[in-house]
Amino acid sequence: MSFGDRHSNTPFYHCSKEHLIDGIPDRFVALASPVVAYWSLSLFFHYLDLSGWKWLEKYRIHESAEAKSKNLVSRSHVVRAVFVQQVIQTLIGLLWMSEERTVSNHAKRMWEIETLFQYSCLGKFGRAALPQLAYMIYWWIIPIGQLLFAMFAIDTWQYFLHRLMHTNKFLYRHFHSWHHRLYIPYAFGSLYNHPFEGFLLDTLGAVFAERLADMTTRQAMVLFTLSTVKTVDDHCGYNLPFDPLQLLTRNNADYHDIHHQAIGIKSNFAQPFFVHWDALLGTRLTRQDIQHRQRREEAKMK
Repeated sequence: MSFGDRHSNTPFYHCSKEHLIDGIPDRFVALASPVVAYWSLSLFFHYLDLSGWKWLEKYRIHESAEAKSKNLVSRSHVVRAVFVQQVIQTLIGLLWMSEERTVSNHAKRMWEIETLFQYSCLGKFGRAALPQLAYMIYWWIIPIGQLLFAMFAIDTWQYFLHRLMHTNKFLYRHFHSWHHRLYIPYAFGSLYNHPFEGFLLDTLGAVFAERLADMTTRQAMVLFTLSTVKTVDDHCGYNLPFDPLQLLTRNNADYHDIHHQAIGIKSNFAQPFFVHWDALLGTRLTRQDIQHRQRREEAKMK
């Protein structure tokens, strides 16, 4: 039996078509997907903002009137700035993702993984299980590991650059202060940045992570779309208990909202996925920390 026969099955997520959308190269779809995801999710939250549903009020982080009175830039200006950033991202992506990086001979790759284990202890005592092990490693463990590593790389890139944008007065005044004109964040303002910051923080961060993780075009599509959706969700203005993105990690809309307020502007730099850098480097600030600080200040005044 050939290795092609032994490893012919593919998981549910695999698509054997040359292009996911007929006639359109995958790299174009990978670049369009985060833009479509950004505006689709942003418009959903914008619809919630305009709905007037009373049951939503208890999930709002700030009252809707507060955003209108405290934010220092018009929403039309925000839309134009986001559009500029997305054009820059797309152009950089067209240059960066110039070739399709796909793997066609999956069976051969799994055979190579299986061969690595044949002469180990596992190979001696569990030879019959080697094809299943190779299948799991190739189709699940490696792709999930690549995604998690890329997420870690994006978090690392953004944490240290974001923190630098706050500690360096020149960088904050001329670049990062744009984003903090939104004192009360909202979904379609999540990519409202100075174009230089958007290029440095978001575009290069994604490119850096995708290349380090050695992703295929379709894997990059997942990474770009996931990071975009997470960024929008973190600026949505709602603390929703049924939002899966807010349940999976503590780096959510409420966590990032603290960073946009005066009390937390030197804290909560981590974006967009996890809070490990804030926790390790002492820049994490929670609602409980704020309440404790306020009680301590009140006690001093008595």
